[in-house]
Amino acid sequence: MTDLPGYKGKILKKLKKAEVKIGDIISIEKNKSTYEGTLIPSSEYGSKKHIVLKQRTGYNIGVEIDPTTQISKVGEGSKPSFEVPPKPKHTEDLSKVTIVSTGGTVASRVDYRTGGVRPTLSANDLYSIVPELSEIAVIEADILFNLLSENITPDHWSKIAKTVGKHIIKGSAGVVIAHGTDTMAYTAAALSFAVQGLSVPVILVGSQRSADRPSSDAATNLIGAVTAAAKGQFAEVVIAMHETINDETIIFHRGTKVRKCHTSRRDTFKSINSLPLAKLKNGQITMIIEDFNPRGGDQKLIIRPYFDEKVTLIKIHPGIDPRIIDWYIDQNYKGIILEGTGLGHTSEYCFPAIQRAINNDIVVGMTSQCIWGRVNMNVYEAGRDLMKIGVLPLEDMLPETALVKLMWILKTFNPKDVDMSKRLMMENFAGEINSRTILQNRSK
Repeated sequence: MTDLPGYKGKILKKLKKAEVKIGDIISIEKNKSTYEGTLIPSSEYGSKKHIVLKQRTGYNIGVEIDPTTQISKVGEGSKPSFEVPPKPKHTEDLSKVTIVSTGGTVASRVDYRTGGVRPTLSANDLYSIVPELSEIAVIEADILFNLLSENITPDHWSKIAKTVGKHIIKGSAGVVIAHGTDTMAYTAAALSFAVQGLSVPVILVGSQRSADRPSSDAATNLIGAVTAAAKGQFAEVVIAMHETINDETIIFHRGTKVRKCHTSRRDTFKSINSLPLAKLKNGQITMIIEDFNPRGGDQKLIIRPYFDEKVTLIKIHPGIDPRIIDWYIDQNYKGIILEGTGLGHTSEYCFPAIQRAINNDIVVGMTSQCIWGRVNMNVYEAGRDLMKIGVLPLEDMLPETALVKLMWILKTFNPKDVDMSKRLMMENFAGEINSRTILQNRSK
C-alpha cells in the first residue's frame, strides 16, 4: 500500500520528492498563485493530473500539476480518519427515542478513497458525535440499512414501517428516521399511510451537507428531530429540516404535503398547498396549524406496510409518446398517476391510450405538475373529456403522494375493485387532501 493512495506517475514522483504524505499541510505554487491545504487521497475515479487539497473552509479543490509546479510541506499531519467519540452520559428521567438509520447524508461522511460522500455512519455514531442529544432523550439506535435514498424501494418502505411499529410497541416516545433527502418525501408519504393510529411522532430527518463540512446541517436537524420525537405535541409522520438557510428554526412538514425544492439549500423542503405542522425555535416547539393528530391519543396502532409496485407516475409533456401508456398496460400495471399540465390536462392524442388503460381496469388519477394549486378538470373541455373517459381528478394531492397512496391502496385493499380504489383515493387518510387551497408566501 502506498502512503499516497490514488496518485500515480509524475504526480506521485513530485509528492515523494517533496517528502509529503496524506494528511500533511502542503503548499502548491503554480502560475504565480499559491494553494494551501491538507493533502487528501485522489479519487480513484477522478483526474490523474490533479492534486487534491482540503482547504480550511472545508471544501476540496483539485490543482492541476504541470512541470513548473512547486510542492512544499508546510506542516506535519495525519491521514484523514474518523473515530467515534465515547457516548456521553444520559441525563436521568428522559424519554426514550429510537433513531433508525437508513443512510443518506445525515448519516454520512467523506470517503477519501473516492472523494465522494458515503453513508457509513450508523445511528449510534450520530448519537455519539452529537452529545447534546443526551440532554434531550435516551437514545436507542437501530441500524436498519445503509442506503443512499435513490436506492430505497417500496420494499424498504415496508421494512421501515414495520420497524417503526416495533419500536412504538416497545415504548419509544418517538421514532426518528435518518434518511437521504432525495427521496425522503416519498418515504414520508409511504409511512403516513402504512403506519396509522399513531400516539407518538415519527420524524424523518436528513441533511444537505455531510457532517465533516463546516456548513453542515446534520447535527442541527438531528437535534430538532429528536426534540420533537421526545417532546412534540403531535403524533404524525413529518419531515424535520431547516426552515431557512440559517440555524435558528427547524420546521416540521406533514409527510404527505412536502417536497424537496432545491438541490443544495438547507431549507430545501417546503410544505406544498399546506402550512407546516410545527416549528422548533430556541428549544421550544410551537404548533402552526390546529388540525393535527395529538400525542398520546387512544387510537389503536395499525401497521399496513405493503405497496403494489405495479403503479407508475407519468409526467405529461409536449410530444409525449402515448405508447408509453400502452407499455404500462401491456406490462399489467394496475395504476397510473398522470402529472398533467395546469389544471389537469394531457394531449388529446393520448386520450385513446388512456381510454385503453381504463378499459383494462387500470386506475388512472390526475395531478398537476404545477407546484402549488389543485386540479380542476371542469374548466376546460379537455379536462371534462378526460373525466368522461374515467380519469380521477386528485384535488391538491402531490404527484409523489398520489403515486405512493395508490400503491398502498392497491396492495392493502381489494385491487380488483376499481370503484373501491377510486373511492379510497379520494378519502383523506393522512392530510394528503385539503378541501381549500392554502394561500402561501412562495417568495421564500
